[in-house]
Amino acid sequence: MTEHVKVPAVEPLVRYVANGSQTVFTYPFSIFASEDLKIYFDGALQTSGYDISDVGETSGGTVTFDIAPSSGIVLTLERRLPFERLTDFLEGGGFSAAAINTELDYLTAGLQQVDRDLSPMLRYSDYETPGETVLPDRTQRANKALGFDGDGDPVAVSLEGSMASPDYTASGTGAVTRTSSDKFSDFVSVKDFGAKGDGLTDDTLAIQQALTAHDSVYIPPGSYFITGTITVGERQTLFGAGQTSVLSCQDNSFNAIEVPADYASISNLRIENSDNGILLYGKDRPCVQTSIVDVTIWQANVGVKLDGYTDTAKPCYWNNFNRVLVVQPNTHGFHLAKSGAGDTPNANKFHACRVYSLGADITGAGFYVEHGSFNNAFIDCEANVKGTAQGCFIIGAGSNKTLLVNPYAESNNGVPNVKLESGSIETAIYNLLSASDGSAIWDLSGGEYTAYNAGYPYKNRFQQTTVTDINATVQRYDTEYADTSGTLNLDESHSVHLISSFGGALTVNLPNASDAQGMMMVVKKIDSSANVITIGETGGSGPDGRSYYLGAENDFVQMISNGAEWFVISSNRAPGNTRFFEGTGTYNIDMAVDTYLISSFGGVVTAQLPPANAAEAIGRTITIKKTDSSANAVTVTEQGGTGPDNSAQPLSSQYSAITVVSNGAAWYIVSKHN
Repeated sequence: MTEHVKVPAVEPLVRYVANGSQTVFTYPFSIFASEDLKIYFDGALQTSGYDISDVGETSGGTVTFDIAPSSGIVLTLERRLPFERLTDFLEGGGFSAAAINTELDYLTAGLQQVDRDLSPMLRYSDYETPGETVLPDRTQRANKALGFDGDGDPVAVSLEGSMASPDYTASGTGAVTRTSSDKFSDFVSVKDFGAKGDGLTDDTLAIQQALTAHDSVYIPPGSYFITGTITVGERQTLFGAGQTSVLSCQDNSFNAIEVPADYASISNLRIENSDNGILLYGKDRPCVQTSIVDVTIWQANVGVKLDGYTDTAKPCYWNNFNRVLVVQPNTHGFHLAKSGAGDTPNANKFHACRVYSLGADITGAGFYVEHGSFNNAFIDCEANVKGTAQGCFIIGAGSNKTLLVNPYAESNNGVPNVKLESGSIETAIYNLLSASDGSAIWDLSGGEYTAYNAGYPYKNRFQQTTVTDINATVQRYDTEYADTSGTLNLDESHSVHLISSFGGALTVNLPNASDAQGMMMVVKKIDSSANVITIGETGGSGPDGRSYYLGAENDFVQMISNGAEWFVISSNRAPGNTRFFEGTGTYNIDMAVDTYLISSFGGVVTAQLPPANAAEAIGRTITIKKTDSSANAVTVTEQGGTGPDNSAQPLSSQYSAITVVSNGAAWYIVSKHN
C-alpha cells in the first residue's frame, strides 16, 4: 500500500454482466475504506455476502462474492463517499504532508463523484446560451408533463388525451380529484419490481430493488421466497398486510432482515426461518429510533437481535418494539448483545412482545439481555418456553439498569423465571407472574436488583433507600447463621448474625466502618461452649475502639457505624454468665464471663488475670470464688504483673471470693471474703 491513496482519472463506477460462475470482480478505482464501495445487483444495493480487498490501493482492487451472482444480473461497483471533513489543521501546528495529501485525495474523489452524478443529466449544450432553468411552480405543473415553449424553455404541458382523465376522488368534504397516475404513485409494492409472492420464485432481488429505489415499500399478501438478507436502510419503511405477507427464508443460514441505520420502520409482516429474524446494528450510521410493530417471526435461530457491534459512534439505542411475536426460536427469542468494540444496546423499549416455544426445543432464553444499559424496558412481555431453556428472562453480566414491568414467565423442568447473572447491576422487576416451576428470581448478582410484587417467598426487595416516615406492621431482618472457627469476615448483605463457636474460638470481623455508614449489625453467640467469640473490624479498631468479647450462650452486641467508627448501642450479659473450672495448675481468666467458680479439690490452682492494660480487661469487674472444701488454695495473680492491690491474693477456704476491677493500669480489689 502507498503512503496515501492517489486518485487517478478513472470513472468511479464499473459494470459487469454476471455469468453465474464468476465470483471475483475488479474495481479499477481507488477507495479509502470498504464502506466507500457500493455494490448493486440490477440496481438493488447489497450489504453482505462478499469481501472487499485492496482498500487504499491507487489501482483499485477486487470484490469476492461468497456465491456467484446469478447469470444475467448487471453488477455495478460504485465509489460513493459521504461529503464530510474528517481533519483539521491547527493554527501554528505542524504541517503534515500526509494529512494534506489525504485531504486533496478526498476532494479529488468527491469531484469525480459529482462529475459522475452530473454526466447522465440533461443539460444545455456548450454551444448555446442557457435559457430558463427554473421549473414552473408546483401548482402550475401538477398533473402535467414537462415540455418546451417556442424559445426552448421548460413549460407545463397538459396531459389531455393520455392520463389526464381525473378518475379518483375520495369521499368526504374537501376531497380533491386526482389522476390515476398520481393515485397509483402513493406507495410502491414489491410486485412493481417483479416479485411473485408464490412461495417458489426467488423474490430477494425484486424486494431489494424496490428498497433501493424507494423509501417506503409495501409487501402485498403472499409468500415471498428469499435466499439472502433484505436490508432496510436509513429512514426506510417496509410494511405488509399482516400475517398473510410472508418473507420465507430458504434456510437458517442468513438473517432475514437487517437494519444497519436509523429511523427505519418494519410492520405487519411474518418472517419464517432465518438466522436472526431481524438484526439491528449500527453499520452505516447509528441504529436508533427504529420501529418494529406487529411482526411475527417463526423458527429463527434468534427472533430479534440488537447488536452494539463495533463502533461506539454508531450505537444501537432508543429502538421500539410493539406486539412482536417470536415462535419456536432455536436459541433466543430476543437477544441484546455486543459482538465487537461498540457500545451496549441502550434504552430500547419492548412492549407486549412474546416468545412462545410451542413445544419446540430452545437452548437459550425467551429474553436474554446479555449486554445492555440504561433502561432497556420490557413491559407486558411474555416468555413461554420449553423446559430445555436456560431461563425465561435472563439478565446477563453485561446488563445495567434493566427494567421488567408486568413480565409473564412460564416453563417447566426447573427453568428459572428470571435469572440474574453475576455482574448484572440494578435490575428492577415489577409485578412478576411466575408460572415456571424454577426459581421466581434466581439471583447470582449479589442482590443487585429491586423487586416489587415479584419473587418467592419474598415479594419485595429494595436497594439502598431513604425513608422519611414509615409505619411497619411487621418487620423482618435478613439473618445469617454461621457455625465455624477461626476467622469470619462479615459483609453488608445481612444485619443479624447468629454465630456458633462450638467448633473452636472464633474472630468475627465487621466490615470497615467507612464501607457501612448508617448500617446496624447484631452479633449473637448461640452455643453453650466456652469458646469465645471476639468481635473486631476489617481494617479498623473494632466496636467502641476495641475488640468485643462474647463468652456465654446468648451473649449479643448491637452496633452501628457512623462511617468512621463502629459504636456499641446495646449488649447483653445473659443470666448464668458464669464459668465453672475444676482442675490444677494455672487457669487463665479470659474475661469472657463475669463470675468464675473454681474448684481446687485436685490440687492448688493459680487463677491468672490478664494484664490490667489488656483491651479485654480495662474497666471490667469480675468475681473469682473457691467452691471446694479442700485445703488447696486458689491464688489470684496477674499475667506479667503483681496481682490485685499489688500482690497475689490467696482464697484458702471454701466459699472464699474476691471481686476485682481494672482501671487500665492495675487490678484493684473491690471486695474480698475469706
